[in-house]
Amino acid sequence: MARRSKTDTGTGALFTPEADFPDFSHEAMLMARGARFVAGVDEAGRGPLAGPVVVAAVRLDPGNIPSGLNDSKKLNAERRDALFDQIMASAEVAIVSAPPSDILLRNIRGATLAAMARAVAALPSPIDRALVDGRDVPPELNCPGIALIGGDGRSVSIAAASIIAKVTRDRMCAIMDCDAPHFGFAGHKGYGTGAHLDALNLHGPCRHHRSDFAPVATLLLRRTSVELAD
Repeated sequence: MARRSKTDTGTGALFTPEADFPDFSHEAMLMARGARFVAGVDEAGRGPLAGPVVVAAVRLDPGNIPSGLNDSKKLNAERRDALFDQIMASAEVAIVSAPPSDILLRNIRGATLAAMARAVAALPSPIDRALVDGRDVPPELNCPGIALIGGDGRSVSIAAASIIAKVTRDRMCAIMDCDAPHFGFAGHKGYGTGAHLDALNLHGPCRHHRSDFAPVATLLLRRTSVELAD
């Protein structure tokens, strides 16, 4: 028998073990207690040196949940793309991105949480409860929220949101690659790979880089110091 994770009925983080696979039990529990519409929320791109952080909020149709939903990191690109199409066709979806300028203004945590709140508010249905991947419930959320540690492996709604956010951001990185091809964004997706760092040192940051993220910030400081010295 597969191990099931414990649930929590209050607002705040759930520090319980991750389930073996995501299911609809968290949503069903909330709906049994009066919630009509429950959404899952997740992000993609908190760690890269470049590009936006992308957030998705998804309200699944309980009678038409795509099979095979899972944490986007556990799926290959082909499977993610296929599930992306199925989710978009069967669920309510809202996608919000926070560009590097917003990340600089709010910091990455603040920009991500604000984008999560905007995504939930943008869904067509008025959401009664939001299941949010991670430790934090966005303070600006327009409904009660529950944070699920490892939520993309526990809730199919969060798993669906993780797929939408990941595929959307990967496609945005392909566009960034067309704009600045010497950085190779389509391959490394903005993460600090050796090739990316080499290109960054050679060409300097472009408009897609996060100026407050090391080593981008370090490089900008070094260049500013050289210019002042000259």
